[in-house]
Amino acid sequence: MTMERFRLDGKVALVTGGTRGIGFGIARSLGEAGARLVVSSRTPRSDAIEALKGAGFQVDYIATDMLDPEGPRRLVEQATALTGRLDILVNNAGIAEHGDTETFPLEKYRRLMTTNLDSVFFACQAALTPMREQQSGVILNIGSISGYVSNIPQRQAAYNASKAAIHMLTKSLASDYAIENIRVNAIAPGYIMTDMTADGFDDPVTAGVWTDMTPMRKVGSADDIGAAAVYLCSDASSYVTGEVLVIDGGYTLR
Repeated sequence: MTMERFRLDGKVALVTGGTRGIGFGIARSLGEAGARLVVSSRTPRSDAIEALKGAGFQVDYIATDMLDPEGPRRLVEQATALTGRLDILVNNAGIAEHGDTETFPLEKYRRLMTTNLDSVFFACQAALTPMREQQSGVILNIGSISGYVSNIPQRQAAYNASKAAIHMLTKSLASDYAIENIRVNAIAPGYIMTDMTADGFDDPVTAGVWTDMTPMRKVGSADDIGAAAVYLCSDASSYVTGEVLVIDGGYTLR
């Protein structure tokens, strides 16, 4: 197999939540592989877009609020109208909410589920139309090791449930649309250094638990996830669908 199979030249990739953290790492990696990028986020971050453009990538930005029930559909339609096609959809936008289940507020629960699960379902739903017309496409969902294990010391039953749902959604879509040359996979990151995990790593107790439970004894980077995304979005993984690739330094081995 040649390295050309990892190239994404001529492909259009839409990355939600692509202006920071894991999403930015994925967008940067797909751009390095040659993809034309469409990046979305709720809050515009011009520095991130300029960084991608400064690296020589072709990038468009679309502001989207994934809490809006029509947001995912509009985003896919706008991205497709802008580029003429949609080859890759990366559903990365998500939030984390911790708290004891007994007292977990309804508002937080609905916000979490709408962002982490509902918006992913609706984005996939919208992306299937252009992908079926093309008879090709790749959907990559970002799950979590929290879809497999109950992390400690934080309590996050609702978050864990949302990510477990993403894993099953991935498998179900992969089964339903494989015959139409549409592949659907997911990545389940472990503890990656991002804005979302910064508070945890700043807490010596929490950071100690997270690190001690990771056999490699180190924190992952957004580039670790980006490299895997290139594999799963390229022809290098042309016979892979319905898989959830765990990237966690061995955390889930114990």
